[in-house]
Amino acid sequence: MGMNDSYPGGVSGVIADPISGDYTSLLLYIILLYLFTFILAFVVGHILQQFSELFSKDRVTIKMLIPLVKIGFYCIASWFALTAILDPSYAEMIAFFGLFGAAMGYGLKDLFSNIIGGIIIIVEKPYQIGDKISFGEYYGEVTDIGLRTTRLVTPSDDVVTIPNYQIFSGTVSSGNFGKTAMMVVTDLFIDNTSDYSRAQILVRETIASSPYVIISDEFPYTVLIQSFPFYHRIRAKAYVTDHRYEFEYQSDLHQRAWDAMKNENIRSPPYPGVLMDEQHEQSKKFGNPGDKVV
Repeated sequence: MGMNDSYPGGVSGVIADPISGDYTSLLLYIILLYLFTFILAFVVGHILQQFSELFSKDRVTIKMLIPLVKIGFYCIASWFALTAILDPSYAEMIAFFGLFGAAMGYGLKDLFSNIIGGIIIIVEKPYQIGDKISFGEYYGEVTDIGLRTTRLVTPSDDVVTIPNYQIFSGTVSSGNFGKTAMMVVTDLFIDNTSDYSRAQILVRETIASSPYVIISDEFPYTVLIQSFPFYHRIRAKAYVTDHRYEFEYQSDLHQRAWDAMKNENIRSPPYPGVLMDEQHEQSKKFGNPGDKVV
């Protein structure tokens, strides 16, 4: 069956016969096809994005559908474009994909690597839309996983675009891995003469009363103390109910914990210049002191 026969009374009048050498109508058809696909993918993605915000618990799961929908639309559009150009038989399909693979390998390897990387990201899910990830030197929330790139928004509201092929060589760390809740680690430092046991209790009470924290058997929290020569480090680990509350929780913890500790005469360490002077004097008298963990 020829191409004109496969579109009786319809598209055959719009799409030119390749033998005639007039590809204007065919080119216009393909341009409009991909333009329509782009608009449709954008609209459906936007609808899913807005719909996901209505369900905070399932927000990340709903957003996972966005890249799958985009790939599905573009695959369907590519199939229509291919059949419009070739009206291929089985042998022609094999030949086309062979030439297509060769073209990808020689001339479009970067684009092909990005597309393969995008498919791997969607299938293996090292991160998903809505995750808080660290990718190389960047940290932020994943807002889009496309065919070629991944976009994330940093805490300073910068939009970072990362080529998908970097998934093959880079290391990705996901803070919440598809869940809404996320562990947040916060460090506070107090003077080495202060009562660190009392400070630990005050920080635990602050976490327990925080409106941003979820506490259960599945989401425990803990406060650890580590002592150094001139200060004690208080490390608080707790899960926020929504990873978007990460910085609000840290700000609330710092403010309320320090208010409570100052009322009990628990102080922060001296500024670095004083620490260096004290360390120099102590090293002359006693040598380098060791660390201890409490």
